[in-house]
Amino acid sequence: MVTSVPLNSLPSLVREFASYKSVIQNASEKTISEYLLDLRTFFRFLRARDLHISVDSEDFEVIDISDIDLDYIKNITMEDIYEFLMYADRTRGNMAAAKSRKLSAIKGFFKYLTVKRMMLEDNPAANIETPKRQQALPKYLTLEESLALLNCVKNDADSKSRVRDFAIITLFLNCGMRLSELVGINLNDVDRQLRSLTVTGKGNKQRIVYLNEACKDALGDYMDERLSEMHIKADTPALFLSNREQRISVKTVQWLVYKYLDMAGLESKHYSVHKLRHTAATLMYQSGNVDVRVLKDILGHEQLNTTQIYTHVSNRSMEEAMAQNPLSTQEGLGKEDQ
Repeated sequence: MVTSVPLNSLPSLVREFASYKSVIQNASEKTISEYLLDLRTFFRFLRARDLHISVDSEDFEVIDISDIDLDYIKNITMEDIYEFLMYADRTRGNMAAAKSRKLSAIKGFFKYLTVKRMMLEDNPAANIETPKRQQALPKYLTLEESLALLNCVKNDADSKSRVRDFAIITLFLNCGMRLSELVGINLNDVDRQLRSLTVTGKGNKQRIVYLNEACKDALGDYMDERLSEMHIKADTPALFLSNREQRISVKTVQWLVYKYLDMAGLESKHYSVHKLRHTAATLMYQSGNVDVRVLKDILGHEQLNTTQIYTHVSNRSMEEAMAQNPLSTQEGLGKEDQ
């Protein structure tokens, strides 16, 4: 188990919780790392309060919590957790999503101690409500902007990785896969006839993504290159390779997407890799008449209400379309004409 937090800096029970998440629940390394970061901040907050250390000082970041044991944890109350969430909001400036993630880590940890290990009788986090998140409408590229982005990659004759990059952006714009899903694709995840590929989503859940003609063409061109002698020394099962013949990294994909967004004149609109996923979903829903339940499965959403945000996008587009009617500015009858 690889995490961004040194395990020996954490309380032993937190380390055991991380092992449980990894081995039993099969949680991703990213999820475990985020939970450990949040739990470390939580326990540092409690310890800082005990030691009268300012929570916005440099000393906060080096507080030792490795000796926190079960007796200490038994004394944590619901009020302590509420105070921590207030700290996350007012001092750290966390928005609802970040506070929700912190609370999720705390809830998961105490549930592990009460239900799975039965070390605690009461769970102080059990009845704390998750902070409400304001669900903003997703940003997405229009069809014209999407085509302009693809053309920028297609016409980048100076790029040695043009075929790879075109395949990556084509998959993003057509399949709506997540960044982590794309970089995790292996050669054996791709159907030999290029009809589909398998991706591993959140919670290590796999799903099949079916490929349209654009994806088949782009991926077929890249597969010819990937399986050629130029990559024969690549010692990795990864589909997409970096210039060093290793699995392409998340940062590299982000960099190449930003590069082409900039070339297409779209950088100023603050698009990102994740916005390409929103674009695929929006174009499928608006232009392809895709049922929202089918879209849910394509995107790998667990809950239908997560997918239904794209129906709101469609409603807003209809409203904007009405406003574009040239008759929309026609004045009504004045009182003197009535």
